[in-house]
Amino acid sequence: MRIRFWGTRGSLPVALTASQVRDKLIRALTGTIGRPLDTPEQVRAYVDGLDFATAGTFGGHSPCVQVDIGSEEYLLCDMGSGLRPFGQAALKQREGRPGTYHILVSHSHWDHIMGFPFFTPAYLPGNRVRIYGCHSGLEAALRRQQEPPSFPVELSVLRGAIEFIRLTPGQAHDIAGCRVTPKVQHHSGDSYGYRIEHGGKVVVYTTDTEHKMDDRAQTEAFVDFFRDADLVIFDSMYSLAEAMSVKEDWGHSSNVIGVELCQFARARRLCLFHHEPVSGDEQLAAILEETRRFERITREGHAVEVISAYDGLDLAL
Repeated sequence: MRIRFWGTRGSLPVALTASQVRDKLIRALTGTIGRPLDTPEQVRAYVDGLDFATAGTFGGHSPCVQVDIGSEEYLLCDMGSGLRPFGQAALKQREGRPGTYHILVSHSHWDHIMGFPFFTPAYLPGNRVRIYGCHSGLEAALRRQQEPPSFPVELSVLRGAIEFIRLTPGQAHDIAGCRVTPKVQHHSGDSYGYRIEHGGKVVVYTTDTEHKMDDRAQTEAFVDFFRDADLVIFDSMYSLAEAMSVKEDWGHSSNVIGVELCQFARARRLCLFHHEPVSGDEQLAAILEETRRFERITREGHAVEVISAYDGLDLAL
């Protein structure tokens, strides 16, 4: 099983500004002072040694995550703006052959569906797009998004075969060769996380959810949902202080709570996800290091590896 991240931001897409790119260049070039960089090999070695916040970027697309089990069919979680580059990559990979795309939708807030109008495979005959979710109004939300004045191409015009499948929370479903179990989450209008199992591997996709850690029953339910997962993709949009004060009941969680739940559940790897759009690369890198330190000092025997999602990250489970 491989997990590919095509979009990792929350609320809305963002892009690097000219001044941010300039700052990266200044930091990178400052580090060259006094260093011999006379050959392409020396330059490459220097760049490879730079920290991620200087040499790379966490990216700016809103949520879209691919679960690849080596099948001819595709399985995705959410269709934020990251769905567009995924669609382009899939078309290139298939070289004109039609495909089947299974998409699990957490909820229909705009950042999680905004990529669908730009999903090229849905416009092409022969392609099959199956959209899954637990909300009764999911199809209506997708149709409304494509209608004027929001968008000039209505859903009925798309030439791919578009299907909507309603899922039952708490019930396991066979989707694209995987066992998929949805779980209701605390968010405005509800959202749903997905536990995806295949070949002895487990990935949990859980975004746009707020955890009330003083609610023992809710905490235990999520610990069970995360139990022994190889990877938990977790909404860590806010700091713990924000999640418990000024942004309480806004429907998102924090890195600290992600660590605690994964420790309780004995999950193997925690992936910070749904990044705050105002956070730059340096801030997100700092949050990752702080989260790793917190995991180390609170660890009681079981270690949880902590990583942070970025557009283009490709993980093997």
